[in-house]
Amino acid sequence: MHLKANSPAVAHHGKTLIGFNWIGGREVEGDLPSFDARSAVDSRDIVGIFPACGERDVEKAARAGAAAFRAWSRTPAAARAAVIGRIGDLLGKHQHKVAAVITREVGKVPADALAEVREAVDLCRLIQGEDWRLGDQAVPVPAPGLVSTVQRRPLGVVGILAGSYSPLAQPMRHLLPAILCGNTVVWKPSEFAPTTAYLLVRCMMDAGLAPGVVNVVNGKGHGGCGKHLVAGLDKGLFQKFCFTGSRAVGRMVGEVAGRNLVPAGLELGGKNTMVVMPGGRLEEAAAAAVHGAFAAAGQRGAALGNIILHKDVAAEFKERFLAGVDGLAQGNPISHPEVDLGPMISVRLAKGFEEHWETGRSDGARLLRGGARWTEENRTGLVQGFISKGSYMQPCVWDEVTPEMKLFPAQVFGPTVNLCTVDSFDQAVEWANSIPEALSASLFAGDPDLTWRFARELEAGLITINREVSAAEANQAFGRTGWNGLREVDGFTRCHAVHEDALAVPAQAVPEFGGKPIRYEPSHWDRL
Repeated sequence: MHLKANSPAVAHHGKTLIGFNWIGGREVEGDLPSFDARSAVDSRDIVGIFPACGERDVEKAARAGAAAFRAWSRTPAAARAAVIGRIGDLLGKHQHKVAAVITREVGKVPADALAEVREAVDLCRLIQGEDWRLGDQAVPVPAPGLVSTVQRRPLGVVGILAGSYSPLAQPMRHLLPAILCGNTVVWKPSEFAPTTAYLLVRCMMDAGLAPGVVNVVNGKGHGGCGKHLVAGLDKGLFQKFCFTGSRAVGRMVGEVAGRNLVPAGLELGGKNTMVVMPGGRLEEAAAAAVHGAFAAAGQRGAALGNIILHKDVAAEFKERFLAGVDGLAQGNPISHPEVDLGPMISVRLAKGFEEHWETGRSDGARLLRGGARWTEENRTGLVQGFISKGSYMQPCVWDEVTPEMKLFPAQVFGPTVNLCTVDSFDQAVEWANSIPEALSASLFAGDPDLTWRFARELEAGLITINREVSAAEANQAFGRTGWNGLREVDGFTRCHAVHEDALAVPAQAVPEFGGKPIRYEPSHWDRL
């Protein structure tokens, strides 16, 4: 692990890591000039320096994955699972250092960053225990003497394009089941969080993952390395492709994968809903709404986008909710780790967030809070620390939003939420179901009949009752338009049916695993 001194102005943030691509078990440079991974908290802080990859680098990585596939796919599932367990052990050991880098790179407040690392450790434990599902399944057949089994076989090389605000746990939901099932991987991390990805790679090295099983290429997204990764589908480089990001790019990825008959796992954005009815606990609902809308500065797939209020509780809920919004501490999460909201990940994403202000105004929605960027000139006592070198946005609250407005279905990446008022429960369900990309929805109500109906009539992938909108647990598969079973090993295998004449085939001894341990250069975590 190579590090150098950071800029003196931000030396207290930490050192600058000199990173690499990882291809065929070796740390290598790319064909293109290196790029800086700058902190979302303070752009003077260079968290890492990484080589950018071009078309040839992607092809090299795919070839390395293909070369490693034969041996890795034949490695017993229990041995593959043991490697995943060791990766989890190492992440747990270094969790505070990894979390500190997540805060620097993408601006997550320290508590959220540490929670993400612990989620990643939990994912390792969960996926490690899934190896039993890869055993042969006996199928009864009527023919005497015939043994029939269904076997799960790996697909091949899996291409993975990851998102940015959950730079560790989210890609691991693809990586871990892929390699457990015997596949190999070419992964392009987010250009905004390559240092976090590199630390995961170092854990994989320290855990002894075989060379070529996971290959990492760095660079820009749509106009750079990401473009070449998607183009690899047309070249036959990948047998499955996973993408996390916007619906527009996901649609393009799905089209390319479809014409090549390659299964695609698309984890796309959605607009999540909370419905509040009479009888619901308004104080708890308001607190859950504040956290659901503005945790992680609204930059997560499970962020709350629309709050649909029955007219009889709308006024009281708004009063409680706005009081909670007005109490949010915001600012620099490194100098003030107690803040509730940090910065947006990048200037580009912040610009997209700013554009939604004009959309809301042109729609005719009423702006109750926000609509500006925090600066040294307009900051209040709730804004903590140095903010001049990051994109710090005021929490935005829109009122009187209806389904006819562009603001209602559009996923806005950032700290914003819409308040909508309805006359009945049926209207609330109709409005919530009008968004085909809804990933999750929640209801606060005291009537058991309404909670029963909500759980069955809402078309979102995940339903919560009397709790905030949230993401699925690690061991839950859930789906809606644009999703598949991302948390299941099934999506990374194919079924293979075998019929065998038991009387004609002699019993075979089960071979023992005799692989040699893999040795890499020590990671030297003490230097980070």
